[in-house]
This record gives sequence, structure tokens and C-alpha cells, in this order.
Amino acid sequence: MQIKPIKTEQDYQAALQAVSPMFDNEPELNTPEGDFFEVTCLLIEEYEKRHYPIDAPDPIEAIKFRMEQQGLTVKDLEPAIGKANRVYEVLNRKRSLTLPMIRRLHSQFGIPLKSLVGI
Repeated sequence: MQIKPIKTEQDYQAALQAVSPMFDNEPELNTPEGDFFEVTCLLIEEYEKRHYPIDAPDPIEAIKFRMEQQGLTVKDLEPAIGKANRVYEVLNRKRSLTLPMIRRLHSQFGIPLKSLVGI
């Protein structure tokens, strides 16, 4: 098992192929196989961050996604955002989220702050 930098798409595919079978039966830590698995996964992760970046979702899309995931209604969002008309204004992008709204959405519904702030 040889560990080498991932510089090309071909290197990336080879690394994926090498560790793919190990996900079903993860090797023991502090063994040569475990070290290979751990380091190769880190190299793959870094390559993916550079070549396949995933942007944080739009804050409104993050809220809508959580609503869909948890079966939430506008009424459920009222404690975090305000009365129904305010919720609709936010969801229709007529009104921006405020810092208190962001904090409450995060604490009440577990929406990541990074998604709500839109960084």
C-alpha cells in the first residue's frame, strides 16, 4: 500500500477505488491498513474541497429544506420568525432574516448557522 499525493483526476479515481472496499470493513486504527485508509481519505477530502467545492445553501433554501425534512408549517416557524405574514415575507424574500431570527431558527430547528448566515 503506497500513499501518494492526489494531483489529477486519475489519481483521485485510483484513491477512491483503493479505499472503497474498506468502508464496508474499516481497518483497525494504528495498523498499516488503518493508516493507509485514514491518510488516503484525508487526501481525497482535500482534493474534493479544491476541485468539487460545495457552496453553503441559500438561507431561505436551508429553511425550506428543514421545513420539508421535518414536515414543518408556517405556523411552526412563527416562534422563530414572527407572525404568519412575517414568515411568508421571509420565505418569499420580501424581508431579510434578522440576527434574532437566525439564532432562534438555529436553536429551535437545528439549522446550521453557516447556512442561515449564507457564508
